[in-house]
Amino acid sequence: MSIKRVALIGNSPPRLCGISTFTRDVREALIAADPALAVDLYAMDDPGSAHAYGPEVVCSIAQEDLADYVQAARRINESGAEVVIVQHEYGIFGGPAGALLLKLLDRVDAPVVVTLHTVLEYPNSEQRAVIEALARRAFKLVVMARKGVEILKAVHGIGGEQVAIVPHGVPDRPLLDTEALKPAFGFDGHCVLLTFGLLSPNKGIETMIRALPRIVAAHPDALYVILGATHPHLVAREGEAYRESLAALALELGVSDHVRFIDGFLDQERLLDYLQATDIYVTPYLSPTQITSGTLSYSVALGKPVVSTPYWHAEELLDDSIGQLVPFGDVEGFADTINDLLDQPDLLRRMGQSAYEVGRTMTWDRFARAYLAICGEAIARRPVRLARAGAMPARAHEIHAPKLDAIERMTDGCGMLQHSIYSVPDRDHGYCVDDNCRALMLMHRIDDPAEKADELAHVYASFVQHAWNGDKGRFRNFMAFDRGWLEDEGSEDSFGRSLWTIGVTAAEARQQDLRQWALHLFDQVAPFSLPLASPRTWAFALLGADAVLDAHPDHPVARRLIEEFSDRLWRRLRLGRREGWTWFEAVLAYDNARLPEALMRGAHRLANQAMLDDAIDALTWLDGHQTNPLGQFRAVGTDSFWRAYEPPLPFDQQPLEAWATIDAALVALRLTGDRKWSVAARRAYEWYLGENDLDLPMVTLADGGCYDGLMSNRVNLNQGAESILAFQFACAAMSRAAASGDRAGGDVRASLQAILPKLRAPR
Repeated sequence: MSIKRVALIGNSPPRLCGISTFTRDVREALIAADPALAVDLYAMDDPGSAHAYGPEVVCSIAQEDLADYVQAARRINESGAEVVIVQHEYGIFGGPAGALLLKLLDRVDAPVVVTLHTVLEYPNSEQRAVIEALARRAFKLVVMARKGVEILKAVHGIGGEQVAIVPHGVPDRPLLDTEALKPAFGFDGHCVLLTFGLLSPNKGIETMIRALPRIVAAHPDALYVILGATHPHLVAREGEAYRESLAALALELGVSDHVRFIDGFLDQERLLDYLQATDIYVTPYLSPTQITSGTLSYSVALGKPVVSTPYWHAEELLDDSIGQLVPFGDVEGFADTINDLLDQPDLLRRMGQSAYEVGRTMTWDRFARAYLAICGEAIARRPVRLARAGAMPARAHEIHAPKLDAIERMTDGCGMLQHSIYSVPDRDHGYCVDDNCRALMLMHRIDDPAEKADELAHVYASFVQHAWNGDKGRFRNFMAFDRGWLEDEGSEDSFGRSLWTIGVTAAEARQQDLRQWALHLFDQVAPFSLPLASPRTWAFALLGADAVLDAHPDHPVARRLIEEFSDRLWRRLRLGRREGWTWFEAVLAYDNARLPEALMRGAHRLANQAMLDDAIDALTWLDGHQTNPLGQFRAVGTDSFWRAYEPPLPFDQQPLEAWATIDAALVALRLTGDRKWSVAARRAYEWYLGENDLDLPMVTLADGGCYDGLMSNRVNLNQGAESILAFQFACAAMSRAAASGDRAGGDVRASLQAILPKLRAPR
């Protein structure tokens, strides 16, 4: 399979670390193996840094900035990348144990291959959660040693075909005579022992320095070269104190003349030159848990005998023919082993030849071909949407009458609770006036059982009344489960929703006492809406005033609100429009369709055709952005909020948006008679039933429940009040529209049913 584009996530030079070098080498190896392949590098930035990357880096990601992860996911999707390769190390990604990486991967469309540079035997709960989430998301986890496979199976239960071993790639250089290379570095006349890497206490350099007196006593020409810069994080904390302590130790032991520090982060070619001029490569690391070492792989590939502690990678790669293992921290063991090898130059040469032959099995060319094979398999086996054979079951696509079951589940004697854990009401988060307002309004639109709906309406009305803070001229919003208010005044939006609900109750409540109460409260509250500045608050208030005028056509305050807020919204729309952007604001956010719906209703009341035309244009523009390539409804994703003049992102999608769109589309249908709005309403309604980006139902039809959101790879299975109410409002609106006959210039039911073949067509 020919792969055209890969997204590669990791670190990148000039950032100084092994992952950076490895990521660069992976990219170069892939391109060398397939010159037609485009490999886009997405580079992680550590906190407080800003690196001058080369053109190969198409996007940098600030480690702790969620917005950067979301933006990177969007760029990957837009690039057409067919597969994403991640270089995973806990410390380079943000959030608990690097969990922010999951936010990116959840949003990309392409299959994912993850290279694990660290696999822990004893992960903490956060580390465990991240690895297991990566395993669920990735097509394949790649490790560089068999030990990684063993740990993944024993600790996480991850194994089989989901895990692959691809050894660390190495350069393919010829095997050269060491002695001829030494003069270029001032090593002539010395037996060179070398350790390379970012200097830090876990490297075990002290062990080798303490072994030097015995080595030098037997081999006075021995020179220990410590090659590499001090780790940047260590420098940031304590400067060069660690390097200076090593130099002081060498001085104390009388071997300063046999230790040479070469400070700096070398480019790879220079590093390889140094390694080729080395007699024995030494890795005296102190921890057994290193699952891969690039420099160990490089030294073997260049034909260097190795003396090492038995960390995992060394245990697996080295046998007696190419290296010797010494216990951790064993000073005498290092001295004796190195002296024994230096005493046998023929053995050293044979070990070097054997090491070089092993290295041919790990070259970057082989590495790249292995990765391209894995990526090709990931693309070939990528899950695809299957065309649906024939029509979906008729029951699934019916317009469902609203139900009270799930609403009653979330309601107690105080009101409707905000949130749930799955379907269980979550008392920890108490109540809010937003949800109780919506619940009150819905009760007037549920005809069966009307008696129960009216009983619940009084509960919700009581909550709304108690939320009104007349001293402040505002509604309180959040209430704890112990019925204590958490604020003296809520948001402007909660004020607007409350006024909307009061207006609808004054017009639609079946019981006269509720209508009287609502109109009385409306008269108190409405004047306080005029100073509010939020366009959505204006829209909500306008919707409430429009409802009051249905029942009381001469109501002066309601008429004033219609005039004032219609004018404000219309001016906002005219000021906000630009080429390709027909909207009230520079951003798309939540409850978007309420803005054109309110303006349409205001235009109708004021008999202003120009205003109505502009409102319809705005709704048409929004409808285009809320339709996916398959013709399904796609709510503006929460990732999109507050992105100025940019097209919306697809996730996470909220049930509230589908309800708002249904209401707006049905108003447009009534005012224009254009059947495209019945199509738009049905499209939004079908979103709840599974006609969405994931083909997953958002509702539990048996009780009228609704899940809290559609994410990039799953449904959020909690069922909060807002979501349940949104679906029930949608059912009520569609049921009434289907029963209304020729109210808007055509049989709505026939119009809605006519689009079913289009929605159900095989994809």
